[in-house]
Amino acid sequence: MRYWLFKSEPSVWGWDDQVAKGDIGEEWDGVRNYQARNFMREMKLGDQGFFYHSQKEKSVVGLVEVSAEAHPDSTTDDDRWECVDIKALAPFDTPVSLDDIKADPRLEDMVLVKNSRLSVQPVTETQWKIICALGGIA
Repeated sequence: MRYWLFKSEPSVWGWDDQVAKGDIGEEWDGVRNYQARNFMREMKLGDQGFFYHSQKEKSVVGLVEVSAEAHPDSTTDDDRWECVDIKALAPFDTPVSLDDIKADPRLEDMVLVKNSRLSVQPVTETQWKIICALGGIA
């Protein structure tokens, strides 16, 4: 299993929206960055990810799971763009802010720290465990 981070503007699509989709989940559509698209092409069923609220909150707020592998993005006719589907697994007891992540020297190599603009990004297993612990997830 691999780990990922999915960034979303909560005013457009937030954690509560994701949770409301239940086990069906939702397309992670609208991504128009080749690197982020390529990461989605690498994802497999059951891979897990952090759901990250961007803009003002800048926090990891929950866990999601890939529920459908890469397929054409339904929001465009341009066949260059693909997406995965994700479903909510669990909220964080305590959101983990970008400031918290940047302050932890164990996370200094995290993509989120080095390239905070990338909307879909990989997370190492070690980073995953640290952030889950910070967020109160066993």
